[in-house]
Amino acid sequence: MKPTNRYSSLSRRDFLKLAGAGLGTLALRPFERVFPLPQFPSSERLGRICIDGKVDVKAAPNEGAATVNTVYSDTVVEWLREVVGPKPYYINQRWVETPGGYIYTPYLQPVRNMPNTPLTAMPEGKNGFWAEVTVPYVDLYIENPPPRSPWAKDIIEVYRQYPRLYYTQVAWIDQIKTNEAGQVLYRFNEDPGHGYGYGDIFWAEGAAFRPLTAEEIAPISPDVDPNDKKVVINLTYQTLSCYEGNTEVFFCKISSGAKWDAYGNAVDTWSTPVGPGHSTHWKAISVHMSGGTTGAGYDTPAISWSTFFSGDGIAIHAAFWHNDFGSPRSHGCVNARPEDAKWIFCWTTPHVSLEQSELRMTWPDHGTLVDVVERKF
Repeated sequence: MKPTNRYSSLSRRDFLKLAGAGLGTLALRPFERVFPLPQFPSSERLGRICIDGKVDVKAAPNEGAATVNTVYSDTVVEWLREVVGPKPYYINQRWVETPGGYIYTPYLQPVRNMPNTPLTAMPEGKNGFWAEVTVPYVDLYIENPPPRSPWAKDIIEVYRQYPRLYYTQVAWIDQIKTNEAGQVLYRFNEDPGHGYGYGDIFWAEGAAFRPLTAEEIAPISPDVDPNDKKVVINLTYQTLSCYEGNTEVFFCKISSGAKWDAYGNAVDTWSTPVGPGHSTHWKAISVHMSGGTTGAGYDTPAISWSTFFSGDGIAIHAAFWHNDFGSPRSHGCVNARPEDAKWIFCWTTPHVSLEQSELRMTWPDHGTLVDVVERKF
């Protein structure tokens, strides 16, 4: 790919200007409306603005430094290096240096641009496959309007934009087509049988997706007695550790349930449940999650590597919508970097294969024990 300017050539705002007028046509001719992938910056390491609205680019890694540029949601920038700089009243003090200035790290999802040679036909004997997004984002085009899920309704009907999937999300692909331009398209099916979605069906550029393999989700340490495995989540320090006996074999930063809302008010309803004796009783390769109330709710498709350990809704899972691990900010779940969530998913029991997609257990059967601890000062 030829080098482009410092930022993605097609930001969310620019895309809206170009595509807004064509939404009516989309419903009638979805195959002809699928655009090729944007020409993202050519650097190996990239960052995507993952918060809604605008972000200031600073002249130095300092909240008080001069603003040299403003970028918007889904803008993709070159990620040169990460540095430490003051951000008063925030736990995270890290900034990303880009060719155009410094951006506060939590606002940038680390991404890569790795398009694939897409399959031109479904694998023999398969009615679908799981695939991971390996580019910063890919636009979706609805086949069966009107949209059913709240997230798709908002984006398509309220904001008049095309919905997107983002780097590391995992989607169920159940059809492949080639359009008149020779573009290979994958169909992302949000039916209730694959991800607990609302039944929306979308088409997208096939090159954005990499099919998952059985080898990459093979169980980790299968020879270790499952009773010797344990997960410890520390809410005070926002960390997660995996133990085999008394040996820590994995460690990562996480984001547990938020303690304050967007207005600075203390909230208890978003807390991650504290205590020993939780267990990984339900695991899903990808799942549609929703909850909360108007103004404080969420509705997100294709959340990957979900390991549920409390009730029907509290899970360790991948998060692509922020990069603020080490700070509480979820609605009760335990957010982890996608690569960390995937490791935990493969290490904990029960093991889930590609053919299963998900697996539930009921007491007295259980998976890996999970202790959630919190230090009271």
